[in-house]
Amino acid sequence: MHRIVEKKEIARDVFLKKVEAPYIARKRKPGQFLILRIDEHGERIPLTIVDSDPDAGTVTIIYQVVGKTTKELSLLEVGDELIDVVGPLGRPTHIEKVGTVVCVGGGIGNAPLLPIAKGFKEAGNKLITIIGARTKDLLILEDEMREISDEILVTTDDGSYARKGFVTDALKEVIDRGETINEVIAIGPIPMMRAVSEVTRPYGLKTIVSLNPIMVDGTGMCGACRVTIGGKTRFVCVDGPEFDGHEVDFLELAKRNRAYLEQEKLSYEMFLEKMMKKVKEGGR
Repeated sequence: MHRIVEKKEIARDVFLKKVEAPYIARKRKPGQFLILRIDEHGERIPLTIVDSDPDAGTVTIIYQVVGKTTKELSLLEVGDELIDVVGPLGRPTHIEKVGTVVCVGGGIGNAPLLPIAKGFKEAGNKLITIIGARTKDLLILEDEMREISDEILVTTDDGSYARKGFVTDALKEVIDRGETINEVIAIGPIPMMRAVSEVTRPYGLKTIVSLNPIMVDGTGMCGACRVTIGGKTRFVCVDGPEFDGHEVDFLELAKRNRAYLEQEKLSYEMFLEKMMKKVKEGGR
């Protein structure tokens, strides 16, 4: 069992939790993830390891409530336990001193981006960070990113904070001003990562994206997380999660991620109805 030792809501429906997982805390590296299960009846969901404390034996996860399991996870409090936490999974980010690195994060993608950005900065690179969200109350980790960045640009789609526009607009500005860029890392919604890859493609800029498809076992056995990279099938859980953004078949990825959309919606609605019933019964 894995006890929750800290819980914070850091943005609307976005939660940070620290969980006891000593082995993972000692072994994890930037870019890797874990798979957790709340109880014996729960589904397995992959979440990025945002940080860890080897001495305390804890890992930090950040997630957004988007369905039944993340909603259920958000209701757990400090002291509650998770039945399974497995990791670290996936290949770590390849980090070395390359020169200037631009890290681009969108929405909840800022969470997995943070440890990667830290890694590149600690390796001696110049770090330019571009983060964005649909609106101000969904923007996360700005202070943490600002602390490690040589330069940071912040955008919101609706203009409710910082500059109005998309992260790709800010990225284009950085490129067009003649900045020497050695690598671009982009993490966020599929349309955002695809758009970043298309912005960098004409310039031949190395662009790495981190994919989060439907995943079940996390060991390459089930095949649920298969994606097409450069015309070849790859499994995100063991071959990724990071790939060359210019080779990802984003249209296929988006289609596969929506395969169980109706079932996911129904499961969430049933869970909410069950919660409401419990509340009403408790009020009698």
